[in-house]
Amino acid sequence: MLVSIVGIGLAAIIVMQSTKQNFQKVAYLHSESDFISQMAGYYQLNGSWDGVNNYAQSLEHTASPSSFYPFILADQNCSTIIPETENKALAQLSASKCATAAKVTVNGKTVGYVLANGTPPPLSPADQQFLTAAENGLLVGALVAFIIALVLGIILARSLTKPVRELTTAIHAMAKGDLQQQVQVRSKDEIGQLSAAFNIMSQDLAEANLQRKQMTADIAHDLRTPVTVIGGYLEALRDGVLASSTERFAVLYEESLHLQRLIEDLRTLSLADANELSLHPQRIAPKNLLSKIAEPYRLKTEQAHIHLNIDAPENLGSINVDIERMTQLIGNLVSNALRYTSPGGEIKLSARRVSGATVLQVCDTGSGIDPEALPHIFDRFYRADPARASAGGESGLGLAIAKAITLAHNGSITAASQLGKGTEFRITLPDAQLATAK
Repeated sequence: MLVSIVGIGLAAIIVMQSTKQNFQKVAYLHSESDFISQMAGYYQLNGSWDGVNNYAQSLEHTASPSSFYPFILADQNCSTIIPETENKALAQLSASKCATAAKVTVNGKTVGYVLANGTPPPLSPADQQFLTAAENGLLVGALVAFIIALVLGIILARSLTKPVRELTTAIHAMAKGDLQQQVQVRSKDEIGQLSAAFNIMSQDLAEANLQRKQMTADIAHDLRTPVTVIGGYLEALRDGVLASSTERFAVLYEESLHLQRLIEDLRTLSLADANELSLHPQRIAPKNLLSKIAEPYRLKTEQAHIHLNIDAPENLGSINVDIERMTQLIGNLVSNALRYTSPGGEIKLSARRVSGATVLQVCDTGSGIDPEALPHIFDRFYRADPARASAGGESGLGLAIAKAITLAHNGSITAASQLGKGTEFRITLPDAQLATAK
């Protein structure tokens, strides 16, 4: 509104001043023309300027006597005739002033000069009436323009502030715990982009909150099972219901190891979340790394009648990785492949160079992963087959840990699978994978 008022006011003032000045200029030119005509007529009638002052004074009683006051009349020698003055310095005009003055000509001969006297001629009543009407019209136009600007400003302000108000309401709702908030995207400008970004953020927060709640429930469930087993056995042993034996102590030991693995997995993920997952990189050939990882699984794969093969050329050079963490990462993938591959199947560990990066792959010919589950397999505690995974004593953190370790090496991990044909995990490690790793 302030911009509108200032803009309209300045425009009105400039237009009024310009109009008034132009009218005064036109009035001056008309008065000058009349004055020259009167003086030329006097000179033509009398043949000289003698008595011209008396003639000028007689014109004061005409319809517009003041039209003659703003002008100076000088003869052909630039000597002032009107108004009369006894000051000789003022009586003689300079040649430069005469050169710029309007000429009084009679029969083609310059007989005098007319100059402005510094006082602007008054406007005629008709001119003054027109100016007054023009000023009133400008005032009305300015008022109408201001009203239009006011209405448009209110509409524009409401259109701009409505999505902001909606965002504010949604943010207050999120602050009270309702994270699932969506606002309408009304445009493609900055406000629309902000609304779209807010919707994405709200959706991500809601999903993260749901995952957090699910993770808490899963942690409680996975911790409760071994704790319940250990507590039950200890209570029975204490009360003498069960006799102590090597087998029962072995069960207690296995459950304690299960607890220990789960706690260690949670600790690894918490360190990764805090960007404090420490790495101790060492240079090792990809083939040697895969052979080191495969060795502990030889007996299990032979007992399950599964072929465990390594495909890695000798000339791949070396990679700079934390061997212990990479063993944990790929070991999780081999364990999963072993669990879901039927006898007679194959698990293959391979390495190759692709566009300045080392790609490590774990492929199996197992049952595969459902396409709907594939995008979620790296989520914490996610199990594509919950019943089967729980029966195997797995926590559902293995692939989440694999992703965390890969990201700590500044790499990436992806999965591709077909039901009934198998699954392929691909770990891509750029040459500078440990440039910023801790």
